[in-house]
Amino acid sequence: MTKILAINGSYRDGGITDQVVETMAESLHTAGAEVEIILLRNHPVEFCLNCRECTQQPGNMPGECVQHDGMQTLINKIEKSDGYILASPTNFGSVTAIFKRFMERLVVYAYWPWNMNAPQFRKANDPKKKAVLISSCAAPGVLGRWFFGTHKQLKTTAHTIGAGTVGTLFTGLIAKEPHHRLSERIQAKAKALAVKLV
Repeated sequence: MTKILAINGSYRDGGITDQVVETMAESLHTAGAEVEIILLRNHPVEFCLNCRECTQQPGNMPGECVQHDGMQTLINKIEKSDGYILASPTNFGSVTAIFKRFMERLVVYAYWPWNMNAPQFRKANDPKKKAVLISSCAAPGVLGRWFFGTHKQLKTTAHTIGAGTVGTLFTGLIAKEPHHRLSERIQAKAKALAVKLV
């Protein structure tokens, strides 16, 4: 059975990002996939200490962090999954702070001995898995994707964990009402993207 891991960096319960991820999860269940949704707002991930201890460990498996929080459990889930939904709203032109904190902890995917000028990413050169990138913003979707850094950061995340991006959904104009609901068009697009992961 295909295992899909959704990592959601939204702060809002039931917000537009949650709705898109849940719509995709329902389609994936229907297609016979196993889906787990991680809400970073409820997951214990501390800030990276920049000690680079994890980057000194050779090999193609993620290094081991010195911190003992929920990140190792999340890394284990990433490693066991066949595909990913990476999701974050746009806040101040980029992914949310909690998604960025998660991104920084993905340094375990880098091999970077102290004598090397730049890191070598353990999985990035041979992506074997698939990822769909989900985001939203207050601007029109096309403008948001062009002018904000969210899409690039989500794509970097996929690349770091060894996944190639097979689809993106960037929903715009979501700030005009407090409880925005997904349109039928966006729901249809989310369902179509889900199929690409299986």
